[in-house]
Amino acid sequence: MLKRMFVAPDPGRARLRFAARAVLGIGLAVVVCFAAGHSLVGAVTGGLAALLALFTVADATVRGQAVTTALLPVVGVPVLAAAAELHAFPVARDGAFLAVVGAGVYARRWGPRGHSLGVFAFMTFFVAQFVHATPEKLPELYAAVLLSVLSAAVVRFGLWCYERRLPPAAAPSAPSGPSGTGLARVTTRQAVQATAGAGFALVVGQLVSEQRWYWAVGATWWVFVNTASRGETLVRGFRRVLGTLIGIGLGFLVAVPVHGAPVPTAVLVTIAVFGIFYSAAVSYTWMMLWVTVLAESLYGLLGVLSPGLLGLRLVETGVGALGAVLAVVFVLPVTTHAVTDGWIQRALRCVHACTAEAADRLAGSATADPAPRVAELEQLLGRVRLAVAPLVHPLNPMPARKERARRVLALLDDCVREVRGLVTVAADPEASHDARLAAACWRVEAAVEALTAGGPEPVRGRTAPSVESAQAHPPALAHLHGLERALADLAEPLRAPSGSRLVGA
Repeated sequence: MLKRMFVAPDPGRARLRFAARAVLGIGLAVVVCFAAGHSLVGAVTGGLAALLALFTVADATVRGQAVTTALLPVVGVPVLAAAAELHAFPVARDGAFLAVVGAGVYARRWGPRGHSLGVFAFMTFFVAQFVHATPEKLPELYAAVLLSVLSAAVVRFGLWCYERRLPPAAAPSAPSGPSGTGLARVTTRQAVQATAGAGFALVVGQLVSEQRWYWAVGATWWVFVNTASRGETLVRGFRRVLGTLIGIGLGFLVAVPVHGAPVPTAVLVTIAVFGIFYSAAVSYTWMMLWVTVLAESLYGLLGVLSPGLLGLRLVETGVGALGAVLAVVFVLPVTTHAVTDGWIQRALRCVHACTAEAADRLAGSATADPAPRVAELEQLLGRVRLAVAPLVHPLNPMPARKERARRVLALLDDCVREVRGLVTVAADPEASHDARLAAACWRVEAAVEALTAGGPEPVRGRTAPSVESAQAHPPALAHLHGLERALADLAEPLRAPSGSRLVGA
């Protein structure tokens, strides 16, 4: 886990910038809230709203991100009002919370924007429980949310909008798997699962603690975020509990002794925020460690942190994770096979598209640009890793499938590396008009089509230039031959007999 956190590649220092900007944006939001005369509760609410605005918005373009950020208060303010108005009516409050859970997960069907708004709606209700929001506190909390989202937007789109210098790349956020309408749609199934799991967590969580029951519901919710299958959810639940456990151990060492003292607590909060954003893309366990440290620090500021509270957090987290596990196992399960196969198919088709663009570029097309396809392929490979994670987990009791999954990941890594090299060579004008390069590209396309059931039709309308038109370009040929070998080797694990194939039904 340590190696994954500190040795994981950070191309262009994207994670570092992501985390540093978060510290700046959240810090500005808190300062603005205090400058506006808000209480500690208002500043905490505002800081958390800014954190969510910077963390959850993931549209492909800066314009899309700005629109989604502007819509966050439109969703959050009514949810905050409902949570506060129902504070004195537990049954109605619980019913409304479960409705927000279901709607928040169902909103994933509308892509990154729906996902972001769903997360913000849920967390607004959650934060209302955290700060014990009541109707008389609403004006301050409204102002805190609006000021903080605005502060986060100023930093993200004004002071430090590094995305403007990057090529847009659509992140594949919609879960793969069964398609169609009604319960055949993955987002619908997950909405039902999340509501059922949250219902279990809510009831059992209240039996454990009438004060902190919402921790269990939050644990269930976050286990479901960015998962699309039974296996992914099981692994994520395990990692959430592990990260919380380690974070609690760290809290005994650093958060409890601080006793909420302002300066050291501010330092801890800054470190925790940086850790959340820096580790999110590479380790869910590490992210949960820092989330736990952040929660401990905030409870210290509010004057309620104690060893007993930390133990209660671990128990409630376990209850929430158990609720998620029971839901994905027994309520409309989405199999690992369906999701993993879908993401692998999409990755292979993207290899096809990258190669087709590169072939057009090599044939002399001035408009062909495979670079955006490579960015998409990188995103898809990350999603394949997430889908395959249950199969390569150390606790997986099926060594044959574990080995096949590892081999598929290694071969897909090879594909991405070779495609990246090919695209670099294709950008060289001297590599154009080489018949052997174009022919190799077409062989790669044929190999992808052979691996993907119902894959795209072969690219039509191109004629190979004559062999005499240019000399061979050895680097490009090396990349293409490497890509051909990787695709040929993928046939074995992807087409294994049903009893020993990569994933099970």
